[in-house]
Amino acid sequence: MKKTVKDIAVTGRTAVVRCDFNVPLKDGVITDDTRIKAAIPTIKYLVDNGAKVVLLSHLGRPKGEPKEEFSLRPVAVRLKELLKSDVMFVKSDRVVNDNVKSLVKQLGIGQVMLLENVRFRKEETENDTEFAKALASLGDFFVQEAFGTSHRAHASTAGIAEFLPAVSGFLIEKEVKFLGDALDNPERPFVAIMGGAKVGDKIKVIENLMEKVDSLILGGGMTYTFYKAMGYEIGTSILDVDSIELAKELLEKAKAKGVALEFPVDVVVADKFDNDANRKICPVTEIPADMMGMDIGPASIERFDKILSEAKTVVWNGPMGVFEMDNFAVGTKAIAEKLVESEAVTIIGGGDSAAAVEQFGLADKMSHISTGGGASLEFLEGKVLPGIDVIEDI
Repeated sequence: MKKTVKDIAVTGRTAVVRCDFNVPLKDGVITDDTRIKAAIPTIKYLVDNGAKVVLLSHLGRPKGEPKEEFSLRPVAVRLKELLKSDVMFVKSDRVVNDNVKSLVKQLGIGQVMLLENVRFRKEETENDTEFAKALASLGDFFVQEAFGTSHRAHASTAGIAEFLPAVSGFLIEKEVKFLGDALDNPERPFVAIMGGAKVGDKIKVIENLMEKVDSLILGGGMTYTFYKAMGYEIGTSILDVDSIELAKELLEKAKAKGVALEFPVDVVVADKFDNDANRKICPVTEIPADMMGMDIGPASIERFDKILSEAKTVVWNGPMGVFEMDNFAVGTKAIAEKLVESEAVTIIGGGDSAAAVEQFGLADKMSHISTGGGASLEFLEGKVLPGIDVIEDI
């Protein structure tokens, strides 16, 4: 088990907290504050228990240069609203300089400060020792609360822990518990659902899950690469050409292990990538040469429903179709609704799956929605995440 903020003394001490405030912006306005809200319990705990709080985060990809459109200033404004207390935003293209250090020293008990985007410095993604040391010089202990970037060994996610004792916040604690329990001690039957477009992105995850699950449902765009590997006509459907051989190997491995990979048996095809396209339902073995697969069909939904109705633990990463278009969101929505009905522990692995359940208004009915798509995938793949690894053990 990893230490959390509750396992150390925080009163009168300065916490350097790495959050994931990488939120979507449009014309300088935050369009989704989910990631900011996710960090609030930890920040409030530190404030309520008399700590001084210095927050770090990245936003977007400024590529090591200060760019105003990637400033964290809008985040500071939203944080102030959510915390109902003042949040000092310190603008510095260097993130840390003498002025920042001076202001941190002047912080009072329970005060909160947000620094500028750590990726304004190229040293951040290089995990530069001196930059990590500069960040560490601001506080007495480090709190890792950025699950979404915990799979990156950057200065503010891993390097800083070389110089400060590291603990987790409540978000990281929850992520590790739900994902870890699913992999190591799931209530069975344990079902994993893998969707999305590219086989290459999920191949290692599928291989790792094959060792652990009772059923593995595959859907979404990547299934067409598997159908191609099986010798089926896939028409103009999305195809991960570089992964056809990988798909063949995976099918062989599953067969050798006696693992049943559950594929859609029918699909909704369309004559173009458009919500208003001409569409029809056909078996996966009869996809027309001039049409593309856009969603799973009703027979597939029924088949998957039966598997999910018996599940006690479900991990879902990747949609069943082009859920952003209403006419092709049926399969993804049906899966989401089935999980809501289920008595299983339901874990949504971030990314498009999280966006889908949010879109359908079902997010609050899931057991856990991961805040990190890439990080949750690597966790499910069985990889050691650098940002988690640095947290001290109890």
